[in-house]
Amino acid sequence: MYRTHSEGDTSAFGAALGALLKPGDSLLISGGLGAGKSVLARGAARSLGVSGPMPSPTFTLMQPYGSVCHFDLYRLEDEDEFYAAGLDEFTGGNWIALIEWPFPGMGLVPRAEAFLERGEGEDERAIRLNLVGMEGRAAAITDALRPWEV
Repeated sequence: MYRTHSEGDTSAFGAALGALLKPGDSLLISGGLGAGKSVLARGAARSLGVSGPMPSPTFTLMQPYGSVCHFDLYRLEDEDEFYAAGLDEFTGGNWIALIEWPFPGMGLVPRAEAFLERGEGEDERAIRLNLVGMEGRAAAITDALRPWEV
C-alpha cells in the first residue's frame, strides 16, 4: 500500500513508476471519479518523455504520444468495445499503454495495476499496486516507490 499527500505527490509517484515501464507494458489505473487517475497517468507519461498538454482522452478514447498511448475507457460499455475499436493495436509491442478505467480481466501482460482511493485529507490518496508479468522488475519498482510506502 502506498500513500500520496498532494496532486504533485501523486504525479511524482506516477513518474517513479512510469520510469520503470518498458515497451509492451500496460499501466491499468482504476479508481472513482476524482481519485487521481489522470494525475498518475500524466506523471508516468512525463517520466517517459511526454511533454506539453496532455488532456484526458475521455471523448477520443486514446491519445498517442510517440510510443506512449494514454487511454480513457470510461465511455465504453465493455472490453468487447475496446477490441472492436481496434484499440488493442496500441498495446504490447513497442507501445507503453496508460489505461484509465480498464475493464476487469483485461489480459494485457506485462502490466501494473494501480488502484487509487481518496484518503482522509482532501489531496491524500491511497494506492494499491499489483504487478503481473513484471517479476524481473518487481524489486526495482518496489524500491522506486518506497518513499510512498505505508
